[in-house]
Formats: sequence, C-alpha cells, structure tokens
Amino acid sequence: MGPSTMAARAAGCCSSAALAFFRLHPLRCAVRPAAALVGGCSSGLRGGCRSRLAHSIVDLVMEELRSRRRVRVSAKIGLQGTKELPDNKIVKRTLQKGLLLEFQKDPERSLLAVVERPDGKKNWMVTDQNGVMSSIKPQQVTYVVPGIMNFDYSKIDEFLEKTQNLLDPTILECAWMELSEKDKSITVEEFAEIVYGTKESLESYCAHLLLSRDVVYFVKVESRDYSMYQPRSPAQVEELLRRKLAKEAADKELEEFVHLLKSAKALPMESKPPKASWLVEEKVRQKIESLQAYAVDACDDEQRRLAGNILKAMGFTRTSSAALKLLINVGYFPVHVNLDLFRKDLSTLKVYAIDVDEADELDDALSATRLPDGRIKVWIHVADPTCLVKPHSIIDRSFLLFCSLLSITALGICYKTVSLVGREAMHRGTSIFLPTTTFPMFPERLAMNSMSLQQGKECKSVTVSVILNLDGSIAEYTLENSVIKPTYMLTYESATELLYMNLEEEEELRILQEAARIREQWRRSQGSIDTAMIEPRIKVSNPDDPEPNINLYVEDQANPAMQLVSEMMILCGEAVAAFGFDNNLPLPYRGHPQSNTAVSVFSHLPEGPARSFANISVLRAAEMDFQKPVPHGVLGIPGYVQFTSPIRRYVDLLAHYQVKAFLRGDSPPYSAGDLEGMTFIASMHVKVARRLHSNSLRYWLLEYLRRQPKGRKYRALILKFVKDRMGALLLVEVGMQVTTTISRGKVGDQVSVTVETAHPRDDILSVREVVEDTKDSE
Repeated sequence: MGPSTMAARAAGCCSSAALAFFRLHPLRCAVRPAAALVGGCSSGLRGGCRSRLAHSIVDLVMEELRSRRRVRVSAKIGLQGTKELPDNKIVKRTLQKGLLLEFQKDPERSLLAVVERPDGKKNWMVTDQNGVMSSIKPQQVTYVVPGIMNFDYSKIDEFLEKTQNLLDPTILECAWMELSEKDKSITVEEFAEIVYGTKESLESYCAHLLLSRDVVYFVKVESRDYSMYQPRSPAQVEELLRRKLAKEAADKELEEFVHLLKSAKALPMESKPPKASWLVEEKVRQKIESLQAYAVDACDDEQRRLAGNILKAMGFTRTSSAALKLLINVGYFPVHVNLDLFRKDLSTLKVYAIDVDEADELDDALSATRLPDGRIKVWIHVADPTCLVKPHSIIDRSFLLFCSLLSITALGICYKTVSLVGREAMHRGTSIFLPTTTFPMFPERLAMNSMSLQQGKECKSVTVSVILNLDGSIAEYTLENSVIKPTYMLTYESATELLYMNLEEEEELRILQEAARIREQWRRSQGSIDTAMIEPRIKVSNPDDPEPNINLYVEDQANPAMQLVSEMMILCGEAVAAFGFDNNLPLPYRGHPQSNTAVSVFSHLPEGPARSFANISVLRAAEMDFQKPVPHGVLGIPGYVQFTSPIRRYVDLLAHYQVKAFLRGDSPPYSAGDLEGMTFIASMHVKVARRLHSNSLRYWLLEYLRRQPKGRKYRALILKFVKDRMGALLLVEVGMQVTTTISRGKVGDQVSVTVETAHPRDDILSVREVVEDTKDSE
C-alpha cells in the first residue's frame, strides 16, 4: 500500500534522518551519492520526486542493515507480520539485583534506576538516577535495559548523556516507511538493530525511548511476554501529523502570547498597552477574550481550557480571581473593573416573570423559542444573589447561626424564647410568608431590589437553557451567567388570560405552554404522580385594624399558567442535577422513592384534589444525597435540585454557590459533608417557617369564615372517610380542609356544608352537612 500525501511529505523529510543515520553508521559507498543527492534537493523538490528519492534511501538503508544482519550469526532477526512472532522471543525478565530499568515515578515522569533488593513479596527497592532509594511495584516498570548486570547507579547520568547523542526522532519516519509498506510489527531490540545496527544496551534503550515517546508513527501492542510496536496506517499518520503540527503551532502561539503578557505585566501602569491593542490580531484577541470569559464566569469549555493553559504558563493558579488579577496587571482591565458588565447578554430575549400578585421577591423568569428543526428551546432565568453575598461571608455565616437558633423552636422550645435573639433572626434561612407580612431571607432592601428581577431593567441571573426532544425529554442543556431584561411581570391570573387570548404577538408564551404540556406528558410516561391540590392564599392589608381587610384567593394548581411555571421549575431542577452529575459536583440532590402502592389503585377517583389527596397519602419519605442525583419518583425525573428560589430558600442558595464556583473554574466552596450539615440546619428552620405560615393562615381563614353570612352554603369535596361516615372534606371555595359526618356519597363526590362555629383565637371550627331533598315534588 502506498503512502498518503502527508506521509509522502514525511518521507521527503526523512533525508535528514538518513543523514543522521549515515553519520552514526557509515554505509557502503554506493549509498553516499544518493544520500548527498537527497540532502541537496530536499528543500526544493516536491511530490513524487521527493517521495521516490526518499524511498530509494530507505531501500538502500534497509538493504545495508539486512546485509549486516545476515553476517551476524547470533542475531537472527527478521521483520515479521503483525500476526507472527519474532524469531528471538523477548521473555519478560525477572527482576534481580544490578539490573538497570526504567520505571514510572508519576504520571508525568519516568526515571532510570538500578535494582537493589526485594521489598516484600512483589515490590523491589531501587536507587534512581537522583540517588534516591524507593520501593516500586512491578507494574511501574516500563523497560528493563537488556545486556546489563551489576550496574552502578552512579553511572546512570553518564548513560543518559550518551543516549542524547543517539536520539533522533526523525529516524522513526524512515523505519515507519519500510515497516508500514510491509505491514510489519517490531520489538524494541529489533528496532535498535535496524536503525543503529546493534541491539546493545545503549542502543536498545534509545530505541525504547524513541518508540515509547512517539505519538505519530508507531503504536504499542502488548503481547503476553513482550511488547511490540506496530506501524500506524498512512491515514492515521497523516491525521496525527496534522494534529502534531497544529499543536506545535498552538504551543508557539501560546508561548508568544505569554511573552506579550509578561512584557506588559512588567511595564509601569501608565505605560501598559491600551485595551484596543489586544483586540487587533485575531489570535491574540481569542486568547485575551478567553481570559476575560474565565474571569467573569462566562466561558465555554474551549475558553476554559485555553485560559487554564495560559494561567499555568504564567505560573498562576487556574482560578477566575487569578485571571482577573492577570488582566488588571497587564492593563486590559482597570483596577476597579465591574465584572457584571461582561456576562452573557440575553437582554434581547422576551422574558416572562410569572408569580403571585403580592410577590415582593422575584426569583425566576422564562423565555422560549422554536428551533428550525421543530424542537423547543427554553431559558429559565434565575436571580443571582451570589453576586452580592459570597460563600463563607459574614452574611452567609449569619444564616446558619440564626437557623441554628431557630431550630430550637422545632425541638419544642416556645416561640418567645427564640424571639430573644431578635426579630431579625426570623427571616434567615428561608423567607416566611404570612398573610399579614413577609419576612425575607435577605435584608429587605437586597431581597426586593438589588437581588430581584425587575421589569425593564438589566438584571444579573444564572440562566439554565434547555433544548427539548420532541417527546419532552432533555436533549441539551447549558448553565451560564447572564444579563436579562424582563419584558413582562405577570400574575398567574393575567398569564392565564393571555394564554386564553392566544395573541399572535405572544407566540413565546404559547411555546412555553407547549413545552410545559410535552414535559408533563413525558414525566407521566416516567411514572410521575399527580399531587396538584387547591391551596388558599390570604392577604391581610391592614392587620392592626380591629376589622382588617381580608382578601382570599384560592389557587388551583391545575391553572394553566401555574402548571406552565411548575413544569419549567421542575425542568430547571432536572437540568441542574444533570449538570452536577456530569461535573461530579456536590449539590443538595433531592429524591423521592416511588410509593409501594401503585398509582393505578386510585384511577377510579376523579382527576383533581380527590385523586391527588389519595396519592399524597401513600407517599414515602423524601430522600437527599449530596454527591450524586437520586431518582425523584413523584416528579418522574432521574434527579432534582432546588435552584429557582435562591432569594427565598437557603438550600437553593447553596446550590448556586456550588454551580457558580464551577463556572468560575474554582473548587466548590462546600464539600458533600458540609452541604449535608448545612441543609439539615436549614431544613429545621423550614419546618419552623411552615408551622408559622400554617398557623397564621389557619387563623385568618377562620376569621374569614367567622365573618361570612350565617347559613352560607359551601361546596365540599369528599377526600376520604376517617371512621365510619366521618369524612375529611375540602371546602372548594376556601381551599381549606375540614371534617364532619357525611350521610351519603363516596370519595370524590361533592356535598354541601355550612359553618356552624368559627373562633380563630380558640382555633375552633365546626361544619355541618346540608342534606338537600333530591326527590321530585309530586
């Protein structure tokens, strides 16, 4: 088989290798004119001429070597096919004192050493070329130099010096041309015999060095008792040469760029080159922009790799702070640079922020588009409070302190005891939403202004973008720092109205609804369980008045806009869990095992609260892991991380800390063990917050019912029977669960009830069934 174009060029360059060979081993006079001819025309000839001359040299050189081998009676070496064994099998040598060997000291370094004595059953003590004695394992040995016994380790340096005079990597090209055409594989000693004319110790070791370091022409193939090297195919050599040349060019570019950086760094501040000068030449601009992207946590994989190499070459650590310092030192960034200006600009996207109408903290927003291939791409934009609060900062540590104090309440200590630590402790660890007020997790000015997403203003965020397959599963995802400009701030009610209007100019909202629909269908196919209920929401505008205004809202989680937002939040949590798994990132992964009771058991119940209530009643306890995702059977996804409420929930903020560090190229600020302990403390406070919310909500619901006209009828849905005909009911117009005796009906049916007694201060509520006569009057 003939060589490829690039292989032919390699053969043309082989003339230098041949001349080196001739200097070492003068051949017969017939060879010298050809060598001189090729040496003289190698720089000017092209294509076939060079290839043919190179081939003639190789043939002459190899013929001379064959001739020499024939007169060596003791060396019966022949070039064998890849499936044949050489005539002189090289059996693995048993280690013994005095042998000279090469061993792998670490992944990047090999050393020569002399064997001293056994160390246990398998290991050996050796003295290396630096005079250091150490114990090595047999698998660390990479080569035993043949023909040497009782070697003195003090002469290793002299041995290595001699090898440098014989190492010429271009020799590999000539040998490859000969062996590849015949499809021959070869041992190290055979290679030494071919290129050096002998397989003595020094030459064999040089052959080993050439072959083991070669990444272009030969590949090592392991046999049972010896190692052989097989020539790569011409196509492989051509590709590897192309990569090698590209790497050499890239290394040279990097070296030149590092020289520019060092020169600029050494200049006084007033003499630094202007920023524009770094952007003129494409190669320089690419590298400086990679450093910039690395410094502002907005780099892709290629930029991260390039910036890391630059920092390493400069002697810096591979961190965003090191990149920032370097860019300031060379004058590219001003000393007081605002890094937030360098995030990914997504401000041209149409962005919908949808929440309850009284929401003060806006954590998340959505965007969507349809790709040319019909698939949907969605963006979940999440507010980025970590720009203002760093991990391990005083504010961050105070959350855990306050959470620890508040956890006393969860253990049964009275609320007044906790209040002694100050009212400020109430809103640490999670935001607490009461009908009368909100205690934000962060200080109010931060939570409701600087950190929150705001309509029409450029806002810093962490954006999770996802491309969905047509069936609703995740095809691709990315996480990046971004700047967005929210277009709409919508309530669930107004968003639902927009969906019903089906306006052409709000196509993005319709695409989001379609994405939510196919996601919900996909999760159902994965075994998700419907737990959507009707929940009450009360807003008391003037709680200090004797008769405050009470506004009751009943949230139906089957509401189209609420379903849309819910599906996108679940999608975000799944994508973040996948990101954590793909990058081995400790995160607070949430899971929920499937119930032991099959969902189909409740299929006879009507869809809605009755079936959801039954599903919830048989759920098993939730699980958490901090090293890898765990399946979330209730949601029907392989993993889940709460990520969309970092202003409201401390555990979400922890996930942001971890992800943001990875995007910067830094190590995670918290280990899996740290996360477990911090999540436990935060969860204790969440329990306190839920109890406070539940108690306050119930108080104002009872107050609302107390004020209603006597005898008002309420529609009630039968959720279950507790005992005999004592039923648990859901007041549909109120969203509140009650119990009373029911004379007729089954689970899922509706009945009518009236409120007999409602005393909020004493927490007393009693209702009575209204039995209506259904007989037709005669």
